[in-house]
Amino acid sequence: MPPLPFADGAFDLVVSRHPVRPHWDEIARVLQPGGTYFAQHVGPSSVFELVEYFLGPQPDEVRGARHPDRERADAEAAGLDVVDLRAERLRMEFHDIGAVVHFLRKVVWMVPGFTVEAYEPRLRELHERIQAEGPFVAHSTRHLFDARKPG
Repeated sequence: MPPLPFADGAFDLVVSRHPVRPHWDEIARVLQPGGTYFAQHVGPSSVFELVEYFLGPQPDEVRGARHPDRERADAEAAGLDVVDLRAERLRMEFHDIGAVVHFLRKVVWMVPGFTVEAYEPRLRELHERIQAEGPFVAHSTRHLFDARKPG
């Protein structure tokens, strides 16, 4: 990643929501001493029940990516103090196939290249499963970061 286009110590607060990869060195650089980084990150294996339904089992390195313990270590290695780190695993229910299609068209990185045409057989199977058994359940993982640059 190229450097952020801001001076060293330019901000007392940096916020982020769902960064693909937090660039801790740059976050630490642009924070003023005593400044705060406050963010919500996507956690490991988020909605993987749905991902793996369409793509099959994912390798451990993909499943474990974005782990809060690893991100804590990376933030601390960049010189930040992690004041609070809260992880949650939240239940999601897909009550019909339209909700699944809508989700996968909005969250395009979950099943890369997703189209109804390309996945029609799996969509039909999932539709029948939802009709017979009830909602398809997945779990979203998130973690909330509150980190400070030492003053």
